Amino acid sequence: MQIIAMLTMLIDHIGYIFFPDEMGWRIIGRIAFPIYCYGLVQGHIHTKSRPRYLMRLLLIAVIAQVPYNMALDPGGWNVVFTLLLSAIVLLILDKLPSLWLGIPVVLIAVYVMDVLPLDYNAYGLILVLIFRYVRSYYLILAHFVLNSFYLFYSGWLVQMFSIVPTILVAVFPAAWAFLEKRRLPRWVWWSFYPGHLAVLALIRIILYQDWVNIQWKTLFML
Repeated sequence: MQIIAMLTMLIDHIGYIFFPDEMGWRIIGRIAFPIYCYGLVQGHIHTKSRPRYLMRLLLIAVIAQVPYNMALDPGGWNVVFTLLLSAIVLLILDKLPSLWLGIPVVLIAVYVMDVLPLDYNAYGLILVLIFRYVRSYYLILAHFVLNSFYLFYSGWLVQMFSIVPTILVAVFPAAWAFLEKRRLPRWVWWSFYPGHLAVLALIRIILYQDWVNIQWKTLFML
């Protein structure tokens, strides 16, 4: 599972930077994000220390930020910040006496994450919530509805292909469980995101002599 997520994310980012007109790279890359959302939920459920789990996410997000700006988006916050905020929402929801009381929390979080220049915006949070609270074949339906909404809301046609990992989780749970057992060393899993972005940013600078100016005003909504 981890290897699939890493490889498909790498393919996605290579296509985005070096082959922007070839959609095949981006279609393959849609596999990655749902796996990371699923992994976030599993980490939230099974971690021995949620504060430490959040701190690891924050550390990875901070380390990855400048490479992300240099490689992919000079005016946005990387996807680990999206996952971090989603993990915080999960933590808040778990502490509420009733899940229904979490609706205002989710609505506020959706608004904030759509306003901030986050990678995947509120889509990421909603997908995390789907993996946390929806079961069996309803996973596929919920993910399809989410993708359909963003197809009309943001024109994310290629995002429709992101439903593939969700189908595997819902329809072939035994196969997915088998994939989950094959785990990489933690340092590889944690360092891959900032590490591959740093390498891609360096290659981009060398090939195109394109030194990206980070848009600090956009990042901090100034």
